[in-house]
Amino acid sequence: MIRFIYFFFVLFALQVVAQNTVGTLKNELGSFDAYTLFTAQKNTYLINNCGQVVHQWQSDYNPGNAVYLLENGNLLRACDLNNPDITFGGTGGRIELRNWEGDLIWEYNYSSESFVQHHDIYPMPNGNILMLAVTVMDENEALQSGRDPDLLEDGRLYNEQILELEPKGTSEATIVWEWNIKDHLIQDFDSSKENFGTIEDHPELLDSNFIGTSGGQANWLHMNSMQYFKDYDQIILSSRLLNEIYIIDHSTSTEEASRHTGGNSGKGGDLLYRWGNPQAYNQGDAEDQVLFGQHYPNIIADGLNNQGKLILFNNGFGRDPSFSQVFILELPIISDGSYLYEPGSPFAPEEPFYSYVSSPDPTELYSGILSSAQVLPNGNTLICYGDTGNFIEIDANEKIVWEYVSPILRNGIASQGDTPAFNYVFRAIKFPLDYPAFSGRDLSPGDPIEMDFNLDNCSVLAVSNEILLDQIVMNNPVKETLNIKTSFIVEKIEVFNVQGQKVLVANNQKNVNFTSLSSGLYFIRIYTDQGLLTKKILKENI
Repeated sequence: MIRFIYFFFVLFALQVVAQNTVGTLKNELGSFDAYTLFTAQKNTYLINNCGQVVHQWQSDYNPGNAVYLLENGNLLRACDLNNPDITFGGTGGRIELRNWEGDLIWEYNYSSESFVQHHDIYPMPNGNILMLAVTVMDENEALQSGRDPDLLEDGRLYNEQILELEPKGTSEATIVWEWNIKDHLIQDFDSSKENFGTIEDHPELLDSNFIGTSGGQANWLHMNSMQYFKDYDQIILSSRLLNEIYIIDHSTSTEEASRHTGGNSGKGGDLLYRWGNPQAYNQGDAEDQVLFGQHYPNIIADGLNNQGKLILFNNGFGRDPSFSQVFILELPIISDGSYLYEPGSPFAPEEPFYSYVSSPDPTELYSGILSSAQVLPNGNTLICYGDTGNFIEIDANEKIVWEYVSPILRNGIASQGDTPAFNYVFRAIKFPLDYPAFSGRDLSPGDPIEMDFNLDNCSVLAVSNEILLDQIVMNNPVKETLNIKTSFIVEKIEVFNVQGQKVLVANNQKNVNFTSLSSGLYFIRIYTDQGLLTKKILKENI
């Protein structure tokens, strides 16, 4: 018995000082107590700050890529059908809607040899769904758009498309609105084409011969994000390969969206705003480029710090050295939803309102693809470095107060101590504990995702162990019932024997029946809304 007790003390001591490599690495005072949603492989997870899974959804498909937790508890998710005819990173082809219990309640496939959903979808306030897709422009259509044949490496181009779907039944949808970038191209290569003109005079259009970093491939735009700006009924897009973000008018009819007039803006489906790479419309050169493969431009919601401004993750792909940033932009928008622009110059602002880069080494935290940034209700910012599955939360002083590394690999789950690879995450979003989807739901914390997990260095709200000891009172030794007195919410209690085996689990209870246990020494872990406490306890005979 003494040998077992010694072994268990050593085991706990090693766990306390061990440095986690996956799961929650850090959780300090000031982190935002919330649930984080992310998708990896076929599963979507909701975890607490200790990385414990509080809910999970499973699909038959890998992500394709976006996922949204709706206020009613349903999960809207894009899925990858592995379209063999249109292949580039981020293709999907399918949308699923599952209820809280994981049942499939609606599905919609948009995938063929000539079109496919990719990257992003968006749940609209009216219950409809915006879907981002590409459609194939064959060689003749590409040349008709004024494309230089020397820049037509694949013999075709991908048109970027947005469809608004009204779900019907369990597997159908009505397309109620449509927008296509091919209706808003200009070029100065072929004067015989209808869209001949100069981009300098029409920055509201895209130059069909500006290839950015695509090298003339069919996938020349690679829109990787589509978000809705509800205050002005506008849509925000991100082109990874042109290194620009765009805003278009959604208030148009489908016919108006294909033209240059109509809608609240009076500009039809033309670009209302663009930013990040002024050389794309001949208003700068390479030195003026500030975006490099960016992801997830979105408007900061009302009530949050910097509300109404735009936040994005600037990947920094293609720079030397490679480093990533988070930008917050103050948009030059006026009350009618239009954007100030001085002809013959780049779109404002000249510089971001705010920029974050890891310090002291900017290259330490870098993601060339994927990724996101989100302003949190407590003023912190959640940042997802997607190609390493690394989530950090920084406070107002840019101190990292929470850090998590996804343990989900391409072909399995990492163990504590492993150095993960191919643990990609498209986007990570934190939801406050009072988010409507959680009302009345069982969110009892389960185990973390990683193998051989270690929670001893994680306290859910980073309250010190001394405070927990002072605020949690219990009877010790125990004869029949362990009675815990505390003002904290007790989420779970785990009891281990001296061999390290878990022998008892009680969820959401402060009184635990020990009568099934034989007398002897045990160890308990008490999970509360304010921290995790590990303590030894003696069970006596009745």
